[in-house]
Amino acid sequence: MKLHIGGQEAHVDWKILNIQKGPHVDFIGNCTDLSNFADKSIETIYASHVFEHLDYKSELETTFLNCHRVLEPGGELMVSVPNLGVLCQLFVAEGLTVQQRYKLMRMMFGGQVDAYDYHKVGLIEDFLANYFSKAKFSNWKRVEEFSIFKDASSMRIGGHLISLNMIAVK
Repeated sequence: MKLHIGGQEAHVDWKILNIQKGPHVDFIGNCTDLSNFADKSIETIYASHVFEHLDYKSELETTFLNCHRVLEPGGELMVSVPNLGVLCQLFVAEGLTVQQRYKLMRMMFGGQVDAYDYHKVGLIEDFLANYFSKAKFSNWKRVEEFSIFKDASSMRIGGHLISLNMIAVK
């Protein structure tokens, strides 16, 4: 099985886990609790702009450990998060409109359209690598884009990719 955490877009090859009901959601639940999935039962996990909603004290570490547990050997965790380093550089750069800065601010703190749309952490490549290491992933790499779903993993502001896209392998 391929699991799309936080997804809403139907895809023939993917099952969706989301904290909220939706027309294409297969499993309703929080990504911090993957106890309904057996050990080594998932081939690939994809999560775009989900993990920044978790706290950095316990939820992120627990979630990465759970992802590692449910992935089969050699399985991949594909993660896309707002890149805090890029967002900060862009926010202070000259030449952006107020609307572009406002969009950047929302990428930092969440859209805040409902109780789940608040960002609790800012992430950069080194931070994600540290979480992957703690969760015992064997290796990881940064990629430009995933191009699987129409989501924020390819979002650009002022021509700059604002997402950090990484793949960790069990």
